[in-house]
Amino acid sequence: MSKVVLITGGSSGIGKSVGEYLVDKGFQVYGTSREPNKYPDSKFPLLTLDVTKPETISHCISEMLERTTRIDVLINNAGAGITGPIEEIPDQEIKRNFETNFFGPISVIKAVLPSMRAANSGLIINITSIAGYMGLPYRGIYSASKGALEILTEAFRMELKPFNIEMCNVAPGDFATNIAAGRYHAPLLDTSPYKKKYGENLEIMNNHVDEGSDPKDMANVIYKIINTDRPKIHYKVGKVMQKFSIVLKRCLPGKVYEKLLMKHYNL
Repeated sequence: MSKVVLITGGSSGIGKSVGEYLVDKGFQVYGTSREPNKYPDSKFPLLTLDVTKPETISHCISEMLERTTRIDVLINNAGAGITGPIEEIPDQEIKRNFETNFFGPISVIKAVLPSMRAANSGLIINITSIAGYMGLPYRGIYSASKGALEILTEAFRMELKPFNIEMCNVAPGDFATNIAAGRYHAPLLDTSPYKKKYGENLEIMNNHVDEGSDPKDMANVIYKIINTDRPKIHYKVGKVMQKFSIVLKRCLPGKVYEKLLMKHYNL
């Protein structure tokens, strides 16, 4: 019997690529979107879900269990980008980003756990980011929200071990998706002391996405994880230097690593 997979944020980008890949591999895939009707050509069914609205989460999980009776794999992929000088990002946008990237995934996990526990099996994959391993200038809020999800997974997976439920993180680097278009960008203010450097770094960030890896690389890694009996805690997917940056942070003195980042971002 093919495994049943639920992918939040499955209408575009990495979520869409992963879903299509898994469909081709014979999995029974469902995705979610805030507005599924906008994607009539989706290769797999899309259910209505907004990770910031608990009522849509409970309705989505109930509807899926009515259709399939079980959820074998949850891929927490829905997320949002945010850029800007931390001082100038409105508080409501900071809170909104954490609602999407951190609190939302927790709510979805809580919603699927009762059925997984009843089945005495399950796999939860949280899509985080290599940016979550370090504080990046003008991406600090994004780094913090993804880093929080990384750490949460470490604790959560230990609590779930007695129920035969596995959990892991997959941290992508820059991928060629439409994430830049959906980011919240703090406005470039003429009066801002950060205007020049923030403007330069916005261009750098967008170029990184445009030159990013193929989302199919993520799909291939996730496929392998699903077929692994005991997944690792952390996986990193991206270009060699992006993954190597995590190794450097572990090895170098903090100030030395900071200088490397500042040089990279022309600060």
